[in-house]
Amino acid sequence: MDSTLGEEKDKLMDGRLTGRILGCAIDVHRVLGPGMLESAYRTCLLHRLRIEGMAVKQEEPVTIEFRGFAIETAYRADLIVEDAVLLELKSLEALLPVHEAQILTYLKFLKLRVGCS
Repeated sequence: MDSTLGEEKDKLMDGRLTGRILGCAIDVHRVLGPGMLESAYRTCLLHRLRIEGMAVKQEEPVTIEFRGFAIETAYRADLIVEDAVLLELKSLEALLPVHEAQILTYLKFLKLRVGCS
């Protein structure tokens, strides 16, 4: 196994990276409170994650492939942290099964293993 892949797996498996991300998300929500637009939460979380020294991509295209045909601009992932964790932000009262399906689809096409709404 490539040592870089092994390091990425170690970061995810022991929860350090996901724990840091969760801490930043909680901090943003504590400061902003409920009822904001998704775009406000995304911008503030992006800023907070970067303050913590994490590499974050915003509005990353999710290329959908169908039998050799690629649709490169069909969807966009809200945030991808350290090229390992997908964050799809929702400003809703409750998550629905369609939101879980969206995460699973994005993970598949982005070739990532960890994601949350």
